[in-house]
Amino acid sequence: MKIGMIGLGKMGGNMVARLLQGGQNVVAYDLSEDNIKLAEGRGAEGARTTEELISKLPSPRAVWVMVPSGAATESTVMDLAGKMQPGDIIIDGGNSNYKDSQRRAKTLAERGINFVDVGTSGGVWGLKEGYAMMVGGDKAAVESLTPILEVLAPAKTQGWGRMGPAGSGHYVKMVHNGIEYGMMQAYAEGFELMHAKTDMELDMAQIAELWRYGSVIRSWLLDLTADALTGDPEFSDLSDYVADSGEGRWTVVDALNEGIPAPIITLSVQMRLRSQQKSSYAGKMLSAMRRAFGGHAVKKVETEAEESIVPEAHTPEAARPQNIPASGAKMDGDAARQLGETGHAPVNPNPEDTENKGAGNQSEGQA
Repeated sequence: MKIGMIGLGKMGGNMVARLLQGGQNVVAYDLSEDNIKLAEGRGAEGARTTEELISKLPSPRAVWVMVPSGAATESTVMDLAGKMQPGDIIIDGGNSNYKDSQRRAKTLAERGINFVDVGTSGGVWGLKEGYAMMVGGDKAAVESLTPILEVLAPAKTQGWGRMGPAGSGHYVKMVHNGIEYGMMQAYAEGFELMHAKTDMELDMAQIAELWRYGSVIRSWLLDLTADALTGDPEFSDLSDYVADSGEGRWTVVDALNEGIPAPIITLSVQMRLRSQQKSSYAGKMLSAMRRAFGGHAVKKVETEAEESIVPEAHTPEAARPQNIPASGAKMDGDAARQLGETGHAPVNPNPEDTENKGAGNQSEGQA
């Protein structure tokens, strides 16, 4: 099958490579000429405009969009919609909010164009291990993409499936990421508790490695944690700042809307928000109140902690904490984008309200 791929970053570039390795044909486009040339070097056909990409695809065409969600996805999908024909398929494989996906599907359906949303998990390991894909959209349109999905997945019949109508793929991926937040938080809290038990001289790396075998809490997240602990188990050079890309927040909002208790996911999101504060205004106020009513001693800030940013990694080896460089780059206005943490952008709460097109998370599809 021949497919177009727009967006050749951390996820998109590796997906192109996996498709080519699986015998599929890809026409690749990106704003970066270097990324296009890299894809061409792997065997893809390069395109320098969306018009050129579309012209190189057989009808009915299928174009996979793997760009930052929100404004970038909105403009890319609408640009393609104006150039493609009835019967063509536009696939959004990023981490878009499901309400935006429902709206886009409705808009494209009026033009006879199919919209398929694919919640994609796999990160930098996807090229080697395959991607888990939660697919939403018209059944016939999804079935026509089977050759592509089978190659991208860990196995032909494993790790992918149609969840339901348009928007359902991104909805299931949203909940997937909410669960991921809770699992990560539970591991982190447990290890911090053991780390604090200094009188027992517990070895974090030994415990993580032991738990990987036979334990009821063994998992791939634990495998990655065990590997990370073989380096500096104190994580001395890492800040405790934890970015959130939006899906956790959206899961909490949906749980509230549905009246479903989700305390673990909610608290895990709150912990990430607290980590993003250099200092808490609420904490300062509590300190002031204790001073005021009881004359208690308080701590005063003398110097602000300075942080730097290490750019995203594109391969499993580069992503290992052991391979984080000794010094990072200076934080700038682009830091939020690099950290993938613009999940606070407003989301259209009513997919049928096409005048309100605010979108959410700005990060490329990732787990």
